[in-house]
Amino acid sequence: MTRSFRDPAGSCWLTDKNVFRVLDRASAGECEAFLASGSARRFLANGKLVGTKRVPAPDIPRVPRLTGWGASDDAMGPGVVFEHERIRFPSYPYEWPPEMLWEAGRLTLELASDALADGYGLKDATPYNVLFRGPEPVFVDVPSFEKRAAGDPVWRPHAQFVRTFLLPLLVNRRWGLSLADLFTTHRDGLQPQDVYHLCGWTTRLSPQVLSLVSIPTWLRPRAQAQGERVFEKRQLGDPAKARFILESLLSRSARSLESLRPKAGKNSTWSDYMATHSYGEPAFAAKEKFVSDALAEFRPGRVLDAGANTGHFSALAAKAGAEVVAIDLDPACVGVIWQRARAEKLNVLPLVIDLSRPSPAMGWKNAECPSFLERAAGGFDCVLMLALIHHLLVTERIPLEEIVSLAADLTTRLLVIELVLPQDPMFRILTRGREDLHRNFDQGTFERACSARFVILRSQELPGTHRRLYALQRKAGNGDNV
Repeated sequence: MTRSFRDPAGSCWLTDKNVFRVLDRASAGECEAFLASGSARRFLANGKLVGTKRVPAPDIPRVPRLTGWGASDDAMGPGVVFEHERIRFPSYPYEWPPEMLWEAGRLTLELASDALADGYGLKDATPYNVLFRGPEPVFVDVPSFEKRAAGDPVWRPHAQFVRTFLLPLLVNRRWGLSLADLFTTHRDGLQPQDVYHLCGWTTRLSPQVLSLVSIPTWLRPRAQAQGERVFEKRQLGDPAKARFILESLLSRSARSLESLRPKAGKNSTWSDYMATHSYGEPAFAAKEKFVSDALAEFRPGRVLDAGANTGHFSALAAKAGAEVVAIDLDPACVGVIWQRARAEKLNVLPLVIDLSRPSPAMGWKNAECPSFLERAAGGFDCVLMLALIHHLLVTERIPLEEIVSLAADLTTRLLVIELVLPQDPMFRILTRGREDLHRNFDQGTFERACSARFVILRSQELPGTHRRLYALQRKAGNGDNV
């Protein structure tokens, strides 16, 4: 069981199957009032706001006891308990391609604008308030909505929105810094002055940088001179004027976000792989049939496509009825997967994950954001590892037994894996003349390693290649029921 704790009004608790939120009574009343508003009902109906219901008082004793993290014996105390829809695979901004961060920002502004009609605003505007249900963003921090004073013209989360959405997108676009690097080292985003030092004078005067970076940096000494007065609440006597100012700020934020929309069709080292892969059409057709047959026979409900590239086989699994998490280390490829999944309404969650260096546990005591492997372990009844093993073996120098062990940790049942032998052209390119390091790696070595954790159900050579596909079933052990 894990707990969030940053909100002074309450905390969110995750059990194996449920998500509970405990709020103090004042915050709970405001939360219930918002959930009854017209905007909240629309958000819930279209899936943009996470499903939420209050747990009736008679049912609270049946809720798993929420203790730990220094809580009292009755962690619910005088609070009110809500239950949220559980998003099956939580993900974080440092695992998203720019397209997904942009979409999370668009959703945040949309909800902030629409809630104004019912007199509500957002307390904060951070990508950590958003998860993805497949390719669709879902706002999950329901208590972030608060009743706003009619004469208040200020959107207080604006600076946070700039730090955590606009500036990371700007830096990613102009200098190519990955969101993984940005958010793992700057959890709360970038300050304008941090970006300012990256810019030459010509860049500092360009429209995007001028408004988001240069002017805020130049005005910073004036704001510091005002001290705490800069944070004093402002109230206008004319509510209509206050709302007009607030709506104008939200509109400007939306225009800034639109100007940073990631460009479609961005190329990378691996984004053209499906068009340039090193085996011909007969081999690819055989590969597609082998995977499709395995999906049809075992009908997995949850699939992890590791090394998904642009998501061809992720789409196959989704169309076969599976809920898919597709991972690849190339943000451009993952962006392509997200765009396709969104356009075709496929149940695919694409994430930027380097399986040789997966996302670590993050946050206070390394317990706020679990590691990728902690979230993924035993969470899939099928794992696809297609055209991946040679990258792990050669480029990352991961021992074969470790790769097999990891696959067994991830799947509860089926592994479809592609063996790429040292004679393969791509294998030889990756070795860069160091073929002797892998002179003992052959089909027999591979099958013996797999047999330690899996039963080999069948295999098939891909015609005209030095590649072979395997369907493996995980052996039961350590209390597993496979």
